[in-house]
Amino acid sequence: MAEAAELQGTTSAPARRWLRRAGALLAAVPLLAGLIQVTAPNEAIAAPKPTGSRSVDVAIDSLTPATPTADDTLTIKGTVTNKSATAIDSAHVGLRLGQVMRGRSAIDTAATRTGYFPDSDGVEIDSKYAEKVGKLPVGGSQDFSLAIPLKDLSLSQDGVYQIAVSLVGETADQPSYLRVLGIQRTFLPWQTTPPGKKTKLSFLWPVISTPRVTARTATDEQQTPVFRDDDLVQELAPGGRLQQLVALGKDLPVTWVLDPDLLATVDAMARKYDVQDGDETTPGRGQAVARQWMAALDKAVEGHKVVALPFADPDLASLAHRGKVVSGTLSHLQSATVLAKTTVESTLQVTPRTDFAWPVDGAIDSSIVDVATSAGAHHVITRGDSLQESRALTYTPTAARPIGGGTTAISADARLSTVFDGDMSRAENSTLAIQEFLAQTLMITQQTPERQRSIVVAPPRMPTANQAQAMATALGGLEPRRWSEPQELSDAAKAKPDPAANRQVPSRGDYPKALRKQELPTTAFSQIQQTQRTLDRFRKALTIEERVVPPFGTAIMRDMSTSWRHDRGASAYRDDVSGHLRSLTEQVGIIQKSPATLSGRSATIPVTVKNDLVQGVDGLRLVLTSNQPLRLKVSDPQDIKIDGGHSQSVKFEANARANGRTTIVAQLFTEDGQPYGEPMIFEVNVTSITSTVILVIAVGVLLLVLAGIRIYVKRRRAGSEPAGPGDKPGDLDPDSAPDPGSAPRTGPEAPAETGPQDPAQPSDRSSDTGSQSNGPSGSGEKVDR
Repeated sequence: MAEAAELQGTTSAPARRWLRRAGALLAAVPLLAGLIQVTAPNEAIAAPKPTGSRSVDVAIDSLTPATPTADDTLTIKGTVTNKSATAIDSAHVGLRLGQVMRGRSAIDTAATRTGYFPDSDGVEIDSKYAEKVGKLPVGGSQDFSLAIPLKDLSLSQDGVYQIAVSLVGETADQPSYLRVLGIQRTFLPWQTTPPGKKTKLSFLWPVISTPRVTARTATDEQQTPVFRDDDLVQELAPGGRLQQLVALGKDLPVTWVLDPDLLATVDAMARKYDVQDGDETTPGRGQAVARQWMAALDKAVEGHKVVALPFADPDLASLAHRGKVVSGTLSHLQSATVLAKTTVESTLQVTPRTDFAWPVDGAIDSSIVDVATSAGAHHVITRGDSLQESRALTYTPTAARPIGGGTTAISADARLSTVFDGDMSRAENSTLAIQEFLAQTLMITQQTPERQRSIVVAPPRMPTANQAQAMATALGGLEPRRWSEPQELSDAAKAKPDPAANRQVPSRGDYPKALRKQELPTTAFSQIQQTQRTLDRFRKALTIEERVVPPFGTAIMRDMSTSWRHDRGASAYRDDVSGHLRSLTEQVGIIQKSPATLSGRSATIPVTVKNDLVQGVDGLRLVLTSNQPLRLKVSDPQDIKIDGGHSQSVKFEANARANGRTTIVAQLFTEDGQPYGEPMIFEVNVTSITSTVILVIAVGVLLLVLAGIRIYVKRRRAGSEPAGPGDKPGDLDPDSAPDPGSAPRTGPEAPAETGPQDPAQPSDRSSDTGSQSNGPSGSGEKVDR
């Protein structure tokens, strides 16, 4: 039936009657389709070849000028390709002029319509402007070029006209019947009389990229940054995406929206940087293009207002829906906002606006607005498909509208913002997008010519080079400023709100499911916070924390970037950040001890702390804890201060009260009492008094007793014998008196001059060199007293 309608404009009355009868018969075909099995269940079904007015693909590759005047000649170039299963003969390409469009929805419908519709596609203009194609074989293509003076189009009034390029011909299976076999529509904005009030248009020009810099730095004095790849060189080089954005944007009336992380990255590239290559790194090669690009950007933004997103463009929706439940996560957004301002000022010498938030695709709900404003944003850039207008509103309202709490929602026009989303590398798609953009802007102005409105366009967040070229061409088509005039985003935010515009922020349940599936998971934010806690503990031990804290602090911000929605490297990047930080913290720690033996009631226990970092550590405290303090008590904690690349042996006093094995836990703590690193556990075997020592003491005591008894007996014997004749009282026993001039008596009967030797004396001498264990061989480490 549709095909019959397509032929009515080019066939005779008998032919049309025949088509109506054929259409009635064809209407019964769907009823029989379910009763007849045409192919085997497992047999592949080939896609049918296009027929009717879809037999030929008509591509409009260029249309100039995009917004013509009465003295111009409209030139349309493109290609026709036979997609059908039969050859085409007697063909020509011509231009059709439709009626003026009646509203923005009419443009939407025409842009998506396929096939030929006589009532809306109009009639072909004078055949002298047509181009003959002749024969077009199956799969064959041929270029065309049409040139028509605007005065010959007889445009009766200002407005948006639908124009179409069609191919008319006959097919081999139906000769002698000329009909439309292919058609492509586009739009022609036509404005000769200045409107009452022009529409003010704010166009965002986003310069954003994926995070490239890791948390790693070289160990040299310059702390050379390490990039995860060197792909940014291609984007900055001539013809690259970022190079095109800057080159095209410098001459356009746009508001620059920058990610400060990109500026910091390119600034680092301009000097010296390394690139990860497996477990090694290689020198980066983008210094020249980085310096050229930064210089070009510096000139491009001169005289323009600049909006800086929070550092690394954090995903506001993910933070609101998944990250907010993890304590401390929102503090990163505040830090990223502060860092954004200082980064732009230091790299471009421009003071940016940092009070604009831009959630992905402009989709908002109440939780996203709360998160955005918590970091200082006063304006939230949303989109018309999120903040939808009432059907009763017959015109496009001003973008700015208050939503409570001193916050303004900037509702970007959904049609204008998404028209460049497709593959603009195809000239056909680019041309159609440009003409649709221009047509929609004119239609907005014509809705209420007496009411001036302020419209905002928020294009793709990271446009390709081809998308940027299409956007630049479209803005260039507005340059005559016949129905619109440019406006900075900051001025659009201050525009008088339309009282009829929607101000009701959608609920959390209204957030698009497709976008929700792209969000960072809650586990990602938990990992990010664990990394932050590790960094907070680590920094307290460092003497030069600026070598560690900034690289990891910015890497943590990059963990939350919006760009991870379209980059599968998010998880690997987070793992690299947390893993590298953990490896650094493990370079400061306690060296494992072997089991120790303590002989004696008191001794010293040495514990060694290593520092394999380049810089020194300070502010740590080493604590030894006995699991049985009644058996073995250790001395108080000791402060640790170690230079880079050194170790320190710390000695603790230990006092034993009973024999047996005791477990000791050695743990480093920060000054605020937070544990640092893993504890080290070892055993101490307490042997206070060994059997050998007891034997030596017993023998000594026995000798002392025997010596005392011997002296006592001798003295008693001497006192009981009678004195001989001539003996004087008080004289010694002749047997015991020494013979004058003779040698001293020796042997057992010799008197002791100093008394018996102290059996404990050897133990006293051994204390000069330190106690040695009398425990069994192989019992473990010896502990000094």
